[in-house]
Amino acid sequence: MMRKTLLITGATGLVGKALVKQCLADGYTVHYLSTQKSKIVSLTNYKGFYWNPQQNIIDIACFDGVEVIFNLAGASIAQRWTNSAKASILSSRTDALALLHSSIEKNRLPVKHIISASAVGIYPDSKTRYYEELFQGTDASFLRTVVKSWEGSLKTFQSLDVKTTALRIGIVLDSQEGALPKIMGPIKNYFGAALGSGDQWQSWIHIDDLVSLFMFVLEFKLDGVYNAVAPNPVQQKELTKLIAKVLQRPLMLPNVPEFILRLMLGEMCAIALESQRVCASKIQDAGFKFNYIELEPALEDLIA
Repeated sequence: MMRKTLLITGATGLVGKALVKQCLADGYTVHYLSTQKSKIVSLTNYKGFYWNPQQNIIDIACFDGVEVIFNLAGASIAQRWTNSAKASILSSRTDALALLHSSIEKNRLPVKHIISASAVGIYPDSKTRYYEELFQGTDASFLRTVVKSWEGSLKTFQSLDVKTTALRIGIVLDSQEGALPKIMGPIKNYFGAALGSGDQWQSWIHIDDLVSLFMFVLEFKLDGVYNAVAPNPVQQKELTKLIAKVLQRPLMLPNVPEFILRLMLGEMCAIALESQRVCASKIQDAGFKFNYIELEPALEDLIA
C-alpha cells in the first residue's frame, strides 16, 4: 500500500528530526518547510520547500498530496528572554500557523488534520496541583501567554473543517540535544547540583515515546488536546539524582540557589524553576502505550 505524503514544519529541530526519521521508516513521503534555503533537499520521499512566515512567503507546492500536517515550528525558548527574543518566540509560533491557515483557505486545499506541538508551560507554576487537559486557569506569565496564543492560532483551523490536535509536550529527553545533555555536563564533571529548591515537578518524555505518540495521533485520527508526558513526573532533585546515579557520579554540591539562576539566566530561569506536574491518563485511555513509564529506565536507555 502506498503511504501518503505528510507536511512537517520544524522538521530540522530536535523532535522534527526524530519524527521525520520515523515517518520515512513507516513508508510516508515527507514534505518539510524550512526558513533556510541551505537546508532544502529534494529526494524522492523527502522534499524541502522554502517559507518565511514573517513575510508571508510559502512555496505552495509543499501541499501537493498532503492531507495531514505535523506542526513543530517555533523558535527555541532556551535563550535569554530579551524583548526581541520574546517577540520571536511568540511570533514564530503564531505566524507559522497563520500562514498555513491562510494558504489552506485561499487555495482550498484538502488538508484534513493538523497535529501541532504545544507545551506544558500552559499550566501555572504549582507544586501541589496535578494538571489534566481540562484545566482552565492560567496567569499572565510569558510562558502561559505564548502557549495560549499558540493553541489559539491552532483552533482557527476548525473553521476550515480541519481536525486539530495539540500535544502539550514536557521536557523531551534525548541523548544528543535538548535538556538532558545540558544537565549531564556538570554532573559528569562533578559539579552537578539540583536547581532552586529541587522540589519543582518536572514532566518529562523520552524522545522515542514522543515520536510514537505523534504517530499514534496520526494513525487513530485523535483530535483535541493531549498531554505528551510520561505517566510519572519527578521532582527536580530526583531528576538530578537519577542522572548522577546512571552516570555513576556523586552529587556533592548544595542546590544552586534561585537568585543565582535568576542572575545567570534572567527571566528564562522559569524553565528550570517552574513546577508542572502533568497527567498522562487521557492519552493512555485512548490506547497509547508508553515504553518509558519510569525515569530511570529512560535515562539508562539514553545515557548508555
